[in-house]
Amino acid sequence: MATSGTNRRQGGPEPYAGLRALHPGDRHAFSGRLEESREVHDLWQGRRVTILHGASGIGKTSLIGAGVVPLLDRNAIDLLPFGRVSYGSVFPRAALPAHNPYVLALLMSWSPMGTPTRLAGMTLARFLRSRPAMRDAFGDRKSTMVVIDQLEELFSGPRRHQPYREWFFAQLADALDADPRLHLLLSIRNDRLDELLPFARKLAGGDRACVPLEALRPEGALEAVRRPLEGTGRAFAPGTAEQLVQDLLKINARSSAHPDESCDGTGRVDPTQLQVACSALWAALPDELSLIRPADVSRHAGTEESLTAYYDTTVTAVSAERFDGDDDVLRSWLLRTFADEASRPRPVRRRALAHQAVGRATVALLVRRRVLRTDRRQGDSWYEPAYDRLPLRPARARPRPSVQRAALHPGTCLEAAVGALGEGDLALAAKRCDEALAHSAEDDHHLRAEAESLLGNIAHERGDVEEAVARYRAAAQSFERAGATGAVGPLLAAVGRLRLAQGFPEMAVRELYAAMARVPADLAIQTELAWALWHDGHPEAAVDVLNDVLDREGNNADALLTRGQILAGMGRARAALRDLDRAGPLQWPFAKVAHALALALLDCLEEAQQEMVEALTHTMDHGPLLLYAARVEELAGKTSSAMDLARRAMSASAPALPEHMARDARRLIGAA
Repeated sequence: MATSGTNRRQGGPEPYAGLRALHPGDRHAFSGRLEESREVHDLWQGRRVTILHGASGIGKTSLIGAGVVPLLDRNAIDLLPFGRVSYGSVFPRAALPAHNPYVLALLMSWSPMGTPTRLAGMTLARFLRSRPAMRDAFGDRKSTMVVIDQLEELFSGPRRHQPYREWFFAQLADALDADPRLHLLLSIRNDRLDELLPFARKLAGGDRACVPLEALRPEGALEAVRRPLEGTGRAFAPGTAEQLVQDLLKINARSSAHPDESCDGTGRVDPTQLQVACSALWAALPDELSLIRPADVSRHAGTEESLTAYYDTTVTAVSAERFDGDDDVLRSWLLRTFADEASRPRPVRRRALAHQAVGRATVALLVRRRVLRTDRRQGDSWYEPAYDRLPLRPARARPRPSVQRAALHPGTCLEAAVGALGEGDLALAAKRCDEALAHSAEDDHHLRAEAESLLGNIAHERGDVEEAVARYRAAAQSFERAGATGAVGPLLAAVGRLRLAQGFPEMAVRELYAAMARVPADLAIQTELAWALWHDGHPEAAVDVLNDVLDREGNNADALLTRGQILAGMGRARAALRDLDRAGPLQWPFAKVAHALALALLDCLEEAQQEMVEALTHTMDHGPLLLYAARVEELAGKTSSAMDLARRAMSASAPALPEHMARDARRLIGAA
């Protein structure tokens, strides 16, 4: 029987969730996944590490947010905010000390109001220890529940980030070892699962579980179609919802080269296509209609028509964002790549995907917009069209669309730019920043400063130092006009760090003193000033600055690490070891070589050389590191090796050897 509700459609909210990710407050809009929600809930609470994996767009984030989390007993658990390993921010990235970008992103997810410069110096275990212990009504400590969503982002970065990935999982392992009541839920796309599993084995040994999330079973899909209409004043007539689900089953089976099947042979429903079809139907029905019959679906929003319109509009929108409305570029590429000679859809292996014509960022955007989906089958990762009737007419047969861009709100543009930067789409982030500046008022100094700072971050990511400096300076000037003096300090610090990286320590010292004048309590800026003083040939002054920092905050890991590295070069081995051991575990190669030099100065030569060799495998062009390594070899009596390392130190450029250290390098070369 058809059910009826109490509220009419007029003025009411859209009952279907659409394609947005659902969160705990959206539990009322989530349906069709109760069994899966309970399974993940039970495993997450019972195992140290649980891995939820599925194809792109299958609903992993919504399952966790609106299905699993509401089942948790908040009186018995301590739930951290959802974690991510990527982030976008207007904070000047160049102002940050050396850090692991994945660890920092996760810490910023957990502490969105935290200061990035402070979080950059923390480990995951140290952050978790710093939180107040949460206890239940009986005084027992609550379990800490952690979600890291979209973990595939960890593996999509450049190959040079592999050490960061290894350190990230090492820190997760340390956090698990330090707290037996910590439980991790990791969510990842199928096509990246194989890259995660070796790390997962090290995290929890056998105390882990993997849960695959498939498309919706027919009964779950039927609930997802019917339930949202409860209380809206509308209902499906008998057989209508069933017919809609049957249509979606056929489309999903037809659209996939390897359709999902359950054990009883029945097909499944793609949750994206279900939401698109239902949302389109709701929007198209006349206000006065309360009982939805099969004829109403056909007349107002047929399933095929709704899906074709959605994918057509989405491809056009992506073309507008990426190619200034030139629809032909994207559609021609989709046709060449994902259609065979008879224009039938075909899957493509990830390693064989020719993306040069549109760029990797566009492919990633098409996956996020559900036009393409990724999955892992037959031991390989695949891309394929999410819908087999994706409009892919050749460019000559398709009229060029007229893309009308509505008047853009600068705040919306800036928010979109931050999101694009977090997703690694630098071109789109820059475009949105330019739009924010173009549509903002000249006296909206705060917004213009944030846009300029974001453009500085983009330039920094691209390695364009002078552009980054220019953008950070423009941002600082706008913040000065807005009276936001505290925001100026990190921008000047960013300029100082960039000048130091260029090999201009005197300029860096000047910028960092100016930054310190704006925010005298910022210990991260003072620590960076110490580095600049050291590079400028003033190690004693650098140590004095660091002593002051540590007088104020004795356990400041970044200051301890910096002072330990400087003291090792000054020959003060025992003091260096004390600082470095307190700042540990040591992950940065220079810190390891500084520790090795301090050990060598104390005649612990075998251990020192082992540490030095390990650190040298991670870097080839770090001047101070190579000189410290040369001194270790000299102390071990290996004159030829010391000479070779000293020569390499003299020609290094990332960073170059400071002039006051070059004298020691020349001595080693001459001595040989």
